[in-house]
Amino acid sequence: MKKFLGTTILAGTMLFNTATAAPAQDKETVYQVALLQSLTMGYFDGSISVKDLKAHGDTGIGTFEGLNGEMIVLDGVVYQANQACKINVMGDRERVPFSNVTFFDKDFAVKLSDVADKNALEKILNEHVDKHGRNSFYMIKLSGTFNDILVRSEAGAEEPYPTLVEALKTQNELTLENVNGTIVGLYCPDFMSSLNSTGWHFHFITADKKLGGHVLNLNLRSGEAQLDKTDGFRMNLPTKENFHGLNFNQDLKEDIRKAEQDSVRR
Repeated sequence: MKKFLGTTILAGTMLFNTATAAPAQDKETVYQVALLQSLTMGYFDGSISVKDLKAHGDTGIGTFEGLNGEMIVLDGVVYQANQACKINVMGDRERVPFSNVTFFDKDFAVKLSDVADKNALEKILNEHVDKHGRNSFYMIKLSGTFNDILVRSEAGAEEPYPTLVEALKTQNELTLENVNGTIVGLYCPDFMSSLNSTGWHFHFITADKKLGGHVLNLNLRSGEAQLDKTDGFRMNLPTKENFHGLNFNQDLKEDIRKAEQDSVRR
């Protein structure tokens, strides 16, 4: 019998569901696999397959079992940026320990030019979030030309898994110059602070689908950001016994900040 924790955000409340079944083409729900906090503590076990993940969305971000690279989901294809930041298409049997996906449904678009860095991009996007509702989720697809963009990825780890911060000490970083591509990202509102990172989280893939990774910084020449405002949220919780050994009664904000933002070049 399926276990349900909580109620539904789709109508303004929150549903935590261990099941993977979802209505076909539900375009008003962000589907999350596990928690960023569990990933931060080193829970890298996959809890669903890529095949199951695609049943819940065609656009999103995440990672793979063992923290094996960065995930970019675009137009229904699940891509991996491996340790060299090279792109692979992932098979349906690959396992996923953390991800956020939705069936992308554009609600509005923002033209962009001469955006100096990641902070400047987030400032512009936050102005639109404030206008449309800061307590909703927003998935973004930003296609454009970048003067440069700094991305990272990682090779993955073996059990016993380290924490996320420890695993990322060996991350590989790559600066791409004069490149066309697409940023896929997610905005989470402040109330998600115990389930995910709040604010923006960006991954990138080049237009030729050869290179990409987690975005650390950027300089955008021109582009257009399409945004999907979403008020529904569902969560898939791992069913393995070791998940229940995790202690979520701790402050992981600094570890999450380091994992999201820190470059080994600094």
